[in-house]
Amino acid sequence: MIYRYSHVIGFLSVTGRGFNNPIDLAIGDDGTLYVLNRAGSDVAERMVSKRITICTVEEDYLSEFANGGTAQGQMMWPCALAMSSDGNLFVTDEALHRISIYDTDGGFIDSWGIHGKGDGEFNRPSGIAFDPEGNLLVADGLNHRIQRYTADGRYLGGWGRKGVEPGEFNIPWGISVDIAGNVLVADWRNDRIQKFDSDGNPLATFGSTGSLEGRLSRPSGITVDEDFNLYIADWGNHRVQILNPEGRFIAAFRGNAGMSKWSDDYFLANPDELEERQKADLEPILDSSTIYDSRDESASIEKYFWGPTAVRLDNHGRMYVVDSCRHRIQVYQREEPVR
Repeated sequence: MIYRYSHVIGFLSVTGRGFNNPIDLAIGDDGTLYVLNRAGSDVAERMVSKRITICTVEEDYLSEFANGGTAQGQMMWPCALAMSSDGNLFVTDEALHRISIYDTDGGFIDSWGIHGKGDGEFNRPSGIAFDPEGNLLVADGLNHRIQRYTADGRYLGGWGRKGVEPGEFNIPWGISVDIAGNVLVADWRNDRIQKFDSDGNPLATFGSTGSLEGRLSRPSGITVDEDFNLYIADWGNHRVQILNPEGRFIAAFRGNAGMSKWSDDYFLANPDELEERQKADLEPILDSSTIYDSRDESASIEKYFWGPTAVRLDNHGRMYVVDSCRHRIQVYQREEPVR
């Protein structure tokens, strides 16, 4: 399996063309991208940046919708989004302990969810995914469990509690459902991926704490392809890893980004800033006598991922990495090996 870096979408922007701490994305059937911007803390000046940006893989900016706040249709700590089979967008909100629903034109439809620890209640909901029946699976972070709902918010059941044994969690974050209906969960503080059948029975555990190949540090996102390979946003190691269905290491990516088309347009209109950028050392040679961890390297070298939060696949062999701290999406293209 070979993926080649294709291009990057985005740069830092308060509103309009660009992103502000993107945390997740959804891909429409027509290839349109819906990018969820968390936009850092909930201070007043950040409210306008808490939004969903609509663009294309070719870097065409289309529009944006929503903003920060506590009213219906607003967001405070948006964490993840998923698209239903009828094309609506479902967004989890950790601060408001609810799920908001929008159409793909940005129209607000509804929201549901309350704060609590009982059945059907949330404490920092994060990852979200639809199962083959169209029901919604939600990673209920600080309740350390997975819950299942109908699309209109009717509670159907769930599983999990805090712990380290199979079927237990410590702040689950990302979640995905494979084509067989099995559920994959990024068990964030346990540094592992857990696999369950559709009824929530444990099937397998992948990964362990560390930075070596196949090991994980605070995994935040999980996606599964049609061959059941696992694509993991290894947040704490600032990389994406691919594991085979048995959990064996296939590949890892640290990032390859240059400037986006949006950045090129910006610097064309701001040549003084371009000049300063060209003077900067964007790929420094780090001191060989010092031991750097992946965060130090990612903070120093612009092309690398810095806090990747999600990885998504489309139907054209592309892999999208949400590169949150650098306010961009890195895109890779799958290449079939020569036989």
